[in-house]
Amino acid sequence: MWTADEIAQLCYEHYGVRLPKQGKPEPNREWTLLAAIVKIQSAADQACDAPGKPAQVTKEVVSMGTGTKCIGQSKMRKSGDILNDSHAEIIAKRSFQRYLLYQLQMAATMEEGSIFVPGTQRGLWKLRPDLSFVFFSSHTPCGDASIIPMLEFEEQPCCPVSRDWANNSSLEASVNPESPENKRRCDSPDSPVSKKMRLEPGAPVKEVANGTAPCGRQESSSFPAGDSSSNSTAERSATVTGMDLRGTKVVDIYRTGAKCVPGEAGDSGQPGAAYHQVGLLRVKPGRGDRTCSMSCSDKVARWNVLGCQGALLMHFLEEPIYLSAVVIGKCPYSQEAMQRALLGRCQNVSTLPKGFGVQELKIQQSDLLFEQSRCAVQARRADNPGRLVPCGAAISWSAVPEQPLDVTANGFPQGTTKKRIGSLQARSRISKVELFRSFQKLLGSMAEDKWPDSLRGLSGCLLGPRVSCPVRTCVLGVRARKLETYQEHKEAAAAYQEAWRTLREQAFGPWIRNPPDYHQFK
Repeated sequence: MWTADEIAQLCYEHYGVRLPKQGKPEPNREWTLLAAIVKIQSAADQACDAPGKPAQVTKEVVSMGTGTKCIGQSKMRKSGDILNDSHAEIIAKRSFQRYLLYQLQMAATMEEGSIFVPGTQRGLWKLRPDLSFVFFSSHTPCGDASIIPMLEFEEQPCCPVSRDWANNSSLEASVNPESPENKRRCDSPDSPVSKKMRLEPGAPVKEVANGTAPCGRQESSSFPAGDSSSNSTAERSATVTGMDLRGTKVVDIYRTGAKCVPGEAGDSGQPGAAYHQVGLLRVKPGRGDRTCSMSCSDKVARWNVLGCQGALLMHFLEEPIYLSAVVIGKCPYSQEAMQRALLGRCQNVSTLPKGFGVQELKIQQSDLLFEQSRCAVQARRADNPGRLVPCGAAISWSAVPEQPLDVTANGFPQGTTKKRIGSLQARSRISKVELFRSFQKLLGSMAEDKWPDSLRGLSGCLLGPRVSCPVRTCVLGVRARKLETYQEHKEAAAAYQEAWRTLREQAFGPWIRNPPDYHQFK
Protein backbone atom coordinates (compact mmCIF):
# COMPACT_ATOMS: atom_id res chain seq x y z
CA MET A 1 0.00 0.00 0.00
CA TRP A 2 2.72 2.44 1.05
CA THR A 3 6.11 2.22 2.75
CA ALA A 4 7.72 4.34 5.45
CA ASP A 5 10.40 5.46 3.00
CA GLU A 6 7.75 6.57 0.48
CA ILE A 7 6.03 8.71 3.13
CA ALA A 8 9.33 10.23 4.26
CA GLN A 9 10.49 10.95 0.71
CA LEU A 10 7.18 12.59 -0.17
CA CYS A 11 7.44 14.87 2.88
CA TYR A 12 11.07 15.77 2.23
CA GLU A 13 10.28 16.66 -1.38
CA HIS A 14 7.31 18.75 -0.29
CA TYR A 15 9.52 20.58 2.20
CA GLY A 16 12.06 21.36 -0.51
CA VAL A 17 9.57 22.49 -3.16
CA ARG A 18 6.56 23.99 -1.40
CA LEU A 19 8.07 25.68 1.65
CA PRO A 20 9.86 29.02 1.24
CA LYS A 21 13.45 29.83 2.12
CA GLN A 22 12.11 32.18 4.79
CA GLY A 23 11.84 30.30 8.06
CA LYS A 24 14.22 27.50 7.07
CA PRO A 25 17.49 26.93 8.95
CA GLU A 26 20.56 28.96 8.09
CA PRO A 27 22.87 26.56 6.21
CA ASN A 28 25.53 24.82 8.31
CA ARG A 29 24.56 26.77 11.42
CA GLU A 30 20.96 25.84 12.26
CA TRP A 31 18.79 22.73 12.25
CA THR A 32 15.07 22.10 12.57
CA LEU A 33 12.44 19.38 12.87
CA LEU A 34 9.83 18.48 10.26
CA ALA A 35 6.36 16.99 10.63
CA ALA A 36 3.49 16.49 8.20
CA ILE A 37 0.15 14.78 7.70
CA VAL A 38 -0.30 12.78 4.49
CA LYS A 39 -3.68 11.94 3.00
CA ILE A 40 -3.90 8.37 1.71
CA GLN A 41 -6.60 7.67 -0.87
CA SER A 42 -7.37 4.13 -1.93
CA ALA A 43 -8.03 3.44 -5.61
CA ALA A 44 -11.72 3.48 -6.51
CA ASP A 45 -11.52 0.14 -8.38
CA GLN A 46 -9.42 -1.52 -5.69
CA ALA A 47 -12.08 -4.17 -5.03
CA CYS A 48 -11.71 -5.40 -8.61
CA ASP A 49 -7.95 -5.84 -8.38
CA ALA A 50 -6.48 -9.31 -8.63
CA PRO A 51 -6.19 -11.14 -5.28
CA GLY A 52 -2.80 -10.67 -3.69
CA LYS A 53 -1.98 -7.57 -5.72
CA PRO A 54 -0.88 -4.63 -3.52
CA ALA A 55 -3.60 -2.01 -3.18
CA GLN A 56 -2.86 1.16 -5.12
CA VAL A 57 -3.06 4.44 -3.23
CA THR A 58 -2.61 8.13 -3.87
CA LYS A 59 -0.52 10.06 -1.36
CA GLU A 60 -0.76 13.82 -0.78
CA VAL A 61 0.73 16.07 1.88
CA VAL A 62 -2.14 18.13 3.33
CA SER A 63 -0.33 19.85 6.20
CA MET A 64 3.27 20.46 7.22
CA GLY A 65 5.13 22.12 10.04
CA THR A 66 8.66 22.87 11.13
CA GLY A 67 9.88 24.16 14.47
CA THR A 68 11.68 23.40 17.73
CA LYS A 69 10.49 26.07 20.19
CA CYS A 70 7.68 26.87 22.61
CA ILE A 71 7.03 29.95 24.72
CA GLY A 72 7.24 30.22 28.50
CA GLN A 73 4.12 30.64 30.59
CA SER A 74 4.88 34.30 31.27
CA LYS A 75 4.49 35.05 27.55
CA MET A 76 1.11 33.36 27.16
CA ARG A 77 -1.74 35.68 26.15
CA LYS A 78 -5.44 35.58 26.98
CA SER A 79 -6.34 36.88 23.52
CA GLY A 80 -5.45 33.57 21.82
CA ASP A 81 -3.22 35.32 19.28
CA ILE A 82 0.10 33.64 20.10
CA LEU A 83 1.34 30.11 19.38
CA ASN A 84 2.26 28.57 22.72
CA ASP A 85 3.83 25.47 21.18
CA SER A 86 5.82 25.64 17.93
CA HIS A 87 7.28 22.15 17.82
CA ALA A 88 6.96 20.74 14.31
CA GLU A 89 4.41 18.08 15.31
CA ILE A 90 2.08 20.66 16.82
CA ILE A 91 2.47 23.09 13.91
CA ALA A 92 1.59 20.25 11.50
CA LYS A 93 -1.46 19.28 13.55
CA ARG A 94 -2.78 22.86 13.79
CA SER A 95 -2.15 23.25 10.05
CA PHE A 96 -4.19 20.08 9.57
CA GLN A 97 -7.08 21.60 11.53
CA ARG A 98 -6.96 24.57 9.16
CA TYR A 99 -7.17 22.13 6.26
CA LEU A 100 -10.13 20.33 7.87
CA LEU A 101 -11.97 23.63 8.35
CA TYR A 102 -11.52 24.41 4.67
CA GLN A 103 -12.76 20.94 3.69
CA LEU A 104 -15.83 21.36 5.93
CA GLN A 105 -16.49 24.70 4.26
CA MET A 106 -16.42 22.93 0.88
CA ALA A 107 -18.82 20.26 2.12
CA ALA A 108 -21.23 22.78 3.68
CA THR A 109 -21.40 24.84 0.48
CA MET A 110 -21.83 21.70 -1.67
CA GLU A 111 -18.55 22.27 -3.45
CA GLU A 112 -17.12 19.19 -5.16
CA GLY A 113 -13.98 17.49 -3.98
CA SER A 114 -14.41 17.64 -0.20
CA ILE A 115 -12.99 14.85 1.93
CA PHE A 116 -16.29 14.78 3.84
CA VAL A 117 -19.66 13.21 3.07
CA PRO A 118 -22.95 13.77 4.96
CA GLY A 119 -23.33 11.85 8.21
CA THR A 120 -26.50 10.27 9.54
CA GLN A 121 -27.39 13.23 11.78
CA ARG A 122 -28.33 16.74 10.74
CA GLY A 123 -25.38 19.09 10.35
CA LEU A 124 -22.79 16.35 10.84
CA TRP A 125 -20.20 15.05 8.40
CA LYS A 126 -17.89 12.07 8.25
CA LEU A 127 -14.67 11.25 6.45
CA ARG A 128 -14.96 9.53 3.09
CA PRO A 129 -14.35 5.78 3.52
CA ASP A 130 -11.56 5.69 0.94
CA LEU A 131 -9.40 8.17 2.90
CA SER A 132 -7.01 7.89 5.82
CA PHE A 133 -4.19 10.00 7.25
CA VAL A 134 -0.57 9.19 8.09
CA PHE A 135 1.48 11.34 10.46
CA PHE A 136 5.16 11.85 9.66
CA SER A 137 7.87 13.28 11.91
CA SER A 138 11.56 13.55 11.12
CA HIS A 139 12.36 12.65 14.74
CA THR A 140 10.71 10.74 17.54
CA PRO A 141 8.28 12.99 19.48
CA CYS A 142 9.87 14.74 22.44
CA GLY A 143 9.14 13.30 25.87
CA ASP A 144 8.49 9.63 26.59
CA ALA A 145 8.87 8.34 23.00
CA SER A 146 12.39 9.76 22.83
CA ILE A 147 13.63 7.93 25.93
CA ILE A 148 15.79 5.31 24.22
CA PRO A 149 18.89 3.37 25.32
CA MET A 150 22.52 3.78 24.43
CA LEU A 151 24.01 0.31 24.13
CA GLU A 152 27.66 -0.38 24.79
CA PHE A 153 28.67 -1.55 21.31
CA GLU A 154 26.74 1.04 19.34
CA GLU A 155 27.78 4.16 17.59
CA GLN A 156 24.98 6.70 17.34
CA PRO A 157 22.35 6.99 16.03
CA CYS A 158 21.09 3.92 17.88
CA CYS A 159 19.94 0.82 16.09
CA PRO A 160 16.41 -0.34 16.93
CA VAL A 161 16.33 -2.05 20.32
CA SER A 162 15.22 -5.66 20.58
CA ARG A 163 11.67 -6.21 21.87
CA ASP A 164 11.04 -6.43 25.62
CA TRP A 165 14.66 -5.76 26.52
CA ALA A 166 13.52 -3.54 29.37
CA ASN A 167 11.64 -6.37 31.02
CA ASN A 168 14.65 -8.69 30.80
CA SER A 169 17.45 -6.45 32.01
CA SER A 170 19.32 -9.30 33.72
CA LEU A 171 19.05 -11.78 30.87
CA GLU A 172 22.42 -12.96 29.58
CA ALA A 173 22.15 -13.58 25.87
CA SER A 174 24.60 -13.59 23.01
CA VAL A 175 24.93 -10.61 20.72
CA ASN A 176 26.65 -9.99 17.43
CA PRO A 177 27.23 -6.28 16.88
CA GLU A 178 28.56 -7.04 13.41
CA SER A 179 25.31 -8.67 12.23
CA PRO A 180 24.27 -7.60 8.72
CA GLU A 181 21.22 -5.69 9.94
CA ASN A 182 23.10 -3.84 12.65
CA LYS A 183 25.97 -3.08 10.31
CA ARG A 184 23.63 -1.80 7.61
CA ARG A 185 21.69 0.52 9.92
CA CYS A 186 24.57 1.83 12.03
CA ASP A 187 27.84 1.51 10.15
CA SER A 188 27.11 2.12 6.48
CA PRO A 189 29.99 4.13 4.96
CA ASP A 190 27.43 5.87 2.77
CA SER A 191 25.48 7.13 5.74
CA PRO A 192 25.28 10.92 6.03
CA VAL A 193 26.10 10.45 9.69
CA SER A 194 29.40 8.64 9.12
CA LYS A 195 31.11 10.99 11.55
CA LYS A 196 29.74 9.80 14.87
CA MET A 197 30.86 9.84 18.47
CA ARG A 198 31.26 6.46 20.15
CA LEU A 199 29.82 6.30 23.64
CA GLU A 200 32.33 4.30 25.66
CA PRO A 201 31.37 2.39 28.82
CA GLY A 202 31.60 4.74 31.76
CA ALA A 203 31.56 7.84 29.57
CA PRO A 204 30.85 11.01 31.53
CA VAL A 205 27.17 11.88 31.79
CA LYS A 206 27.84 15.38 30.48
CA GLU A 207 28.42 13.95 27.01
CA VAL A 208 24.71 13.26 26.73
CA ALA A 209 23.19 15.44 29.41
CA ASN A 210 23.92 18.75 27.72
CA GLY A 211 22.16 17.96 24.45
CA THR A 212 25.34 17.27 22.46
CA ALA A 213 24.81 13.58 21.90
CA PRO A 214 25.00 13.08 18.14
CA CYS A 215 21.81 12.93 16.15
CA GLY A 216 19.54 13.45 19.16
CA ARG A 217 16.84 16.07 19.49
CA GLN A 218 18.29 18.91 21.51
CA GLU A 219 15.72 18.92 24.24
CA SER A 220 14.81 15.26 24.27
CA SER A 221 16.47 11.97 24.74
CA SER A 222 15.72 8.65 26.24
CA PHE A 223 14.55 4.82 26.41
CA PRO A 224 11.92 2.02 26.62
CA ALA A 225 10.03 -0.03 29.09
CA GLY A 226 7.38 -2.65 28.56
CA ASP A 227 3.70 -1.83 28.74
CA SER A 228 1.85 -2.33 32.01
CA SER A 229 -1.79 -3.10 32.56
CA SER A 230 -2.08 -0.37 35.17
CA ASN A 231 -4.02 2.80 34.40
CA SER A 232 -1.92 4.84 36.82
CA THR A 233 1.05 6.60 35.25
CA ALA A 234 2.85 6.45 38.57
CA GLU A 235 2.41 2.66 38.69
CA ARG A 236 3.42 2.30 35.05
CA SER A 237 6.61 4.32 35.40
CA ALA A 238 9.95 2.56 35.62
CA THR A 239 13.63 3.10 35.05
CA VAL A 240 15.67 0.91 32.74
CA THR A 241 19.08 -0.45 33.60
CA GLY A 242 21.35 -3.42 33.00
CA MET A 243 21.41 -5.46 29.78
CA ASP A 244 19.26 -5.74 26.70
CA LEU A 245 17.97 -9.12 25.50
CA ARG A 246 21.19 -9.79 23.62
CA GLY A 247 23.31 -9.29 26.73
CA THR A 248 24.59 -5.90 25.61
CA LYS A 249 25.23 -3.43 28.38
CA VAL A 250 23.01 -0.33 28.45
CA VAL A 251 25.51 2.39 29.26
CA ASP A 252 23.28 5.46 29.35
CA ILE A 253 20.21 7.17 27.92
CA TYR A 254 19.58 10.31 26.01
CA ARG A 255 18.58 12.93 28.57
CA THR A 256 15.48 15.03 28.05
CA GLY A 257 14.99 18.54 29.31
CA ALA A 258 11.26 17.87 29.59
CA LYS A 259 10.22 17.84 33.24
CA CYS A 260 7.69 15.50 34.80
CA VAL A 261 4.41 17.28 35.48
CA PRO A 262 3.43 17.98 39.10
CA GLY A 263 1.70 14.93 40.52
CA GLU A 264 3.84 12.43 38.62
CA ALA A 265 6.43 10.20 40.31
CA GLY A 266 9.38 12.16 38.93
CA ASP A 267 12.78 11.16 37.57
CA SER A 268 15.24 9.43 39.86
CA GLY A 269 18.16 11.58 38.70
CA GLN A 270 20.52 8.66 39.29
CA PRO A 271 23.66 8.45 37.13
CA GLY A 272 23.56 6.62 33.82
CA ALA A 273 20.65 4.58 32.47
CA ALA A 274 18.51 4.95 35.60
CA TYR A 275 18.32 8.73 35.26
CA HIS A 276 14.79 8.90 33.82
CA GLN A 277 11.50 7.27 34.71
CA VAL A 278 9.53 6.22 31.64
CA GLY A 279 5.81 6.29 30.92
CA LEU A 280 5.29 9.67 32.60
CA LEU A 281 3.62 12.87 31.41
CA ARG A 282 6.14 15.62 30.74
CA VAL A 283 6.21 19.36 30.07
CA LYS A 284 8.41 20.87 27.37
CA PRO A 285 11.39 22.78 28.69
CA GLY A 286 11.77 26.54 28.50
CA ARG A 287 14.77 28.82 28.82
CA GLY A 288 14.39 29.83 32.43
CA ASP A 289 10.63 30.34 32.05
CA ARG A 290 8.69 27.11 32.56
CA THR A 291 6.23 26.27 29.79
CA CYS A 292 2.69 24.91 30.01
CA SER A 293 3.10 22.81 26.85
CA MET A 294 2.85 19.06 27.25
CA SER A 295 5.42 16.96 25.39
CA CYS A 296 4.72 15.86 21.83
CA SER A 297 4.66 12.22 22.97
CA ASP A 298 1.81 13.06 25.33
CA LYS A 299 -0.09 15.07 22.74
CA VAL A 300 0.15 12.41 20.02
CA ALA A 301 -1.05 9.79 22.53
CA ARG A 302 -4.02 12.05 23.30
CA TRP A 303 -4.82 12.44 19.58
CA ASN A 304 -4.95 8.65 19.31
CA VAL A 305 -7.94 8.68 21.68
CA LEU A 306 -9.65 12.02 21.00
CA GLY A 307 -8.72 12.56 17.34
CA CYS A 308 -6.74 15.33 15.65
CA GLN A 309 -9.68 17.64 14.96
CA GLY A 310 -9.99 19.13 18.46
CA ALA A 311 -13.17 20.15 20.28
CA LEU A 312 -14.37 22.88 17.91
CA LEU A 313 -14.44 20.78 14.75
CA MET A 314 -16.08 17.91 16.62
CA HIS A 315 -19.30 19.94 16.48
CA PHE A 316 -19.46 19.15 12.75
CA LEU A 317 -18.18 15.58 12.78
CA GLU A 318 -19.95 12.31 13.41
CA GLU A 319 -16.66 10.65 14.34
CA PRO A 320 -13.21 11.93 15.31
CA ILE A 321 -10.50 12.20 12.66
CA TYR A 322 -7.85 9.67 13.65
CA LEU A 323 -4.39 8.96 12.29
CA SER A 324 -3.95 5.49 10.81
CA ALA A 325 -0.17 5.42 11.16
CA VAL A 326 2.89 7.30 12.41
CA VAL A 327 6.14 7.26 10.42
CA ILE A 328 9.41 8.48 11.94
CA GLY A 329 12.45 9.56 9.94
CA LYS A 330 15.95 8.23 10.51
CA CYS A 331 17.08 9.11 14.05
CA PRO A 332 17.81 7.40 17.38
CA TYR A 333 14.79 5.14 17.71
CA SER A 334 13.15 2.43 19.78
CA GLN A 335 9.99 0.70 18.62
CA GLU A 336 9.21 -0.25 22.22
CA ALA A 337 9.48 3.35 23.40
CA MET A 338 7.17 4.51 20.60
CA GLN A 339 4.61 1.80 21.38
CA ARG A 340 4.73 2.57 25.08
CA ALA A 341 4.51 6.34 24.72
CA LEU A 342 1.83 6.55 22.02
CA LEU A 343 -0.26 3.43 22.70
CA GLY A 344 0.63 1.61 25.91
CA ARG A 345 -0.21 4.38 28.34
CA CYS A 346 -3.81 4.55 27.09
CA GLN A 347 -4.40 0.92 26.18
CA ASN A 348 -6.82 0.27 29.04
CA VAL A 349 -8.93 3.42 28.68
CA SER A 350 -12.56 2.36 28.38
CA THR A 351 -16.17 3.59 28.56
CA LEU A 352 -15.53 6.31 26.00
CA PRO A 353 -18.47 8.02 24.24
CA LYS A 354 -19.77 6.59 20.98
CA GLY A 355 -17.32 7.10 18.13
CA PHE A 356 -14.26 7.51 20.37
CA GLY A 357 -11.76 4.77 21.10
CA VAL A 358 -8.10 3.92 21.57
CA GLN A 359 -6.85 3.34 18.03
CA GLU A 360 -4.54 0.59 16.79
CA LEU A 361 -1.93 2.95 15.41
CA LYS A 362 0.66 1.52 13.02
CA ILE A 363 4.16 2.82 13.90
CA GLN A 364 7.09 2.54 11.48
CA GLN A 365 10.50 4.07 10.91
CA SER A 366 12.04 5.20 7.63
CA ASP A 367 15.70 4.82 6.73
CA LEU A 368 15.70 8.30 5.15
CA LEU A 369 17.31 11.18 7.03
CA PHE A 370 15.88 14.72 6.96
CA GLU A 371 18.51 16.99 5.37
CA GLN A 372 17.87 19.82 7.84
CA SER A 373 17.93 17.60 10.93
CA ARG A 374 20.51 18.19 13.62
CA CYS A 375 22.20 14.93 12.71
CA ALA A 376 22.51 15.69 8.98
CA VAL A 377 23.68 19.28 9.46
CA GLN A 378 26.21 18.15 12.04
CA ALA A 379 27.64 15.59 9.61
CA ARG A 380 27.89 18.12 6.75
CA ARG A 381 29.67 20.77 8.76
CA ALA A 382 32.33 18.25 9.85
CA ASP A 383 34.92 20.03 12.00
CA ASN A 384 33.36 23.48 11.76
CA PRO A 385 34.00 25.07 15.17
CA GLY A 386 30.89 27.27 15.06
CA ARG A 387 27.98 26.45 17.34
CA LEU A 388 25.07 24.47 15.89
CA VAL A 389 21.73 25.87 17.10
CA PRO A 390 18.04 25.10 16.52
CA CYS A 391 16.25 27.34 14.04
CA GLY A 392 14.14 29.94 15.84
CA ALA A 393 11.42 30.11 13.18
CA ALA A 394 8.49 27.77 12.54
CA ILE A 395 6.77 27.21 9.18
CA SER A 396 3.13 26.18 8.77
CA TRP A 397 1.72 24.96 5.46
CA SER A 398 -1.86 23.85 4.79
CA ALA A 399 -3.47 22.52 1.63
CA VAL A 400 -5.81 25.50 1.33
CA PRO A 401 -6.15 27.84 -1.66
CA GLU A 402 -5.62 31.16 0.14
CA GLN A 403 -2.40 31.97 2.00
CA PRO A 404 -1.32 28.40 2.73
CA LEU A 405 1.97 29.49 4.31
CA ASP A 406 2.63 30.96 7.73
CA VAL A 407 6.11 31.70 9.12
CA THR A 408 6.35 32.53 12.81
CA ALA A 409 8.97 33.25 15.48
CA ASN A 410 8.28 33.47 19.21
CA GLY A 411 4.63 32.65 18.53
CA PHE A 412 3.94 35.58 16.17
CA PRO A 413 4.38 36.09 12.41
CA GLN A 414 8.08 36.52 11.72
CA GLY A 415 9.06 40.19 11.78
CA THR A 416 6.28 41.26 14.15
CA THR A 417 7.34 44.24 16.27
CA LYS A 418 6.23 44.82 19.85
CA LYS A 419 4.16 47.77 18.67
CA ARG A 420 2.16 45.58 16.27
CA ILE A 421 1.39 42.80 18.77
CA GLY A 422 -2.36 42.71 19.28
CA SER A 423 -3.20 43.77 15.71
CA LEU A 424 -4.83 41.49 13.14
CA GLN A 425 -1.58 41.39 11.17
CA ALA A 426 0.27 40.00 14.18
CA ARG A 427 -1.69 36.74 14.31
CA SER A 428 -0.55 33.41 13.01
CA ARG A 429 -3.14 31.78 10.75
CA ILE A 430 -3.07 28.71 13.00
CA SER A 431 -3.36 30.57 16.31
CA LYS A 432 -6.37 29.77 18.48
CA VAL A 433 -8.13 33.04 17.66
CA GLU A 434 -7.63 32.65 13.89
CA LEU A 435 -8.82 29.03 13.82
CA PHE A 436 -11.82 30.16 15.89
CA ARG A 437 -12.47 32.90 13.36
CA SER A 438 -12.40 30.30 10.55
CA PHE A 439 -14.82 28.20 12.61
CA GLN A 440 -17.16 31.19 12.94
CA LYS A 441 -16.86 31.87 9.21
CA LEU A 442 -17.95 28.29 8.57
CA LEU A 443 -20.97 28.79 10.82
CA GLY A 444 -21.79 32.06 9.08
CA SER A 445 -21.88 30.35 5.68
CA MET A 446 -24.68 28.03 6.84
CA ALA A 447 -28.30 28.70 7.64
CA GLU A 448 -28.83 28.29 11.38
CA ASP A 449 -31.36 25.50 10.89
CA LYS A 450 -28.54 23.54 9.21
CA TRP A 451 -26.26 23.86 12.22
CA PRO A 452 -25.55 20.74 14.27
CA ASP A 453 -27.70 20.40 17.37
CA SER A 454 -24.74 20.99 19.68
CA LEU A 455 -24.45 24.54 18.34
CA ARG A 456 -28.18 25.28 18.21
CA GLY A 457 -28.62 24.83 21.96
CA LEU A 458 -30.91 21.83 21.52
CA SER A 459 -28.96 19.04 23.14
CA GLY A 460 -29.72 20.20 26.68
CA CYS A 461 -33.41 20.96 26.21
CA LEU A 462 -35.95 18.88 28.18
CA LEU A 463 -38.15 18.87 25.10
CA GLY A 464 -35.55 16.74 23.36
CA PRO A 465 -32.80 17.35 20.80
CA ARG A 466 -35.07 17.26 17.78
CA VAL A 467 -37.71 19.74 18.96
CA SER A 468 -37.53 23.13 17.30
CA CYS A 469 -37.75 26.09 19.66
CA PRO A 470 -37.96 29.75 18.59
CA VAL A 471 -36.51 31.24 21.77
CA ARG A 472 -32.90 31.53 22.84
CA THR A 473 -33.62 30.96 26.53
CA CYS A 474 -35.83 28.02 27.40
CA VAL A 475 -38.78 28.81 29.70
CA LEU A 476 -37.79 25.70 31.65
CA GLY A 477 -34.43 27.31 32.37
CA VAL A 478 -32.52 24.41 30.91
CA ARG A 479 -31.60 25.53 27.42
CA ALA A 480 -28.03 26.85 27.21
CA ARG A 481 -27.58 30.49 26.35
CA LYS A 482 -26.14 31.45 22.99
CA LEU A 483 -22.51 30.42 22.69
CA GLU A 484 -20.12 33.34 22.36
CA THR A 485 -16.58 32.67 23.56
CA TYR A 486 -13.98 30.19 22.37
CA GLN A 487 -14.26 28.39 25.72
CA GLU A 488 -18.05 28.11 25.50
CA HIS A 489 -17.86 26.61 22.02
CA LYS A 490 -15.27 24.08 23.15
CA GLU A 491 -17.27 23.07 26.22
CA ALA A 492 -20.43 22.65 24.11
CA ALA A 493 -18.79 19.74 22.25
CA ALA A 494 -20.26 17.37 24.85
CA ALA A 495 -19.05 14.01 23.52
CA TYR A 496 -15.51 15.30 23.02
CA GLN A 497 -15.40 16.78 26.51
CA GLU A 498 -16.72 13.55 28.01
CA ALA A 499 -14.03 11.57 26.17
CA TRP A 500 -11.36 13.98 27.39
CA ARG A 501 -12.58 13.69 31.01
CA THR A 502 -12.51 9.90 30.74
CA LEU A 503 -8.97 9.94 29.35
CA ARG A 504 -7.77 12.17 32.18
CA GLU A 505 -9.49 10.07 34.84
CA GLN A 506 -8.10 6.77 33.55
CA ALA A 507 -4.66 7.66 32.17
CA PHE A 508 -3.63 11.31 32.06
CA GLY A 509 -4.76 12.74 35.38
CA PRO A 510 -1.86 15.17 35.96
CA TRP A 511 -2.19 16.72 32.47
CA ILE A 512 -1.52 20.48 32.67
CA ARG A 513 -4.45 22.50 31.33
CA ASN A 514 -4.55 26.19 30.58
CA PRO A 515 -6.80 28.19 32.93
CA PRO A 516 -10.24 28.98 31.41
CA ASP A 517 -9.50 32.72 31.36
CA TYR A 518 -7.02 32.07 28.52
CA HIS A 519 -9.96 30.92 26.35
CA GLN A 520 -12.49 33.70 26.90
CA PHE A 521 -11.84 35.57 23.65
CA LYS A 522 -14.60 35.95 21.06
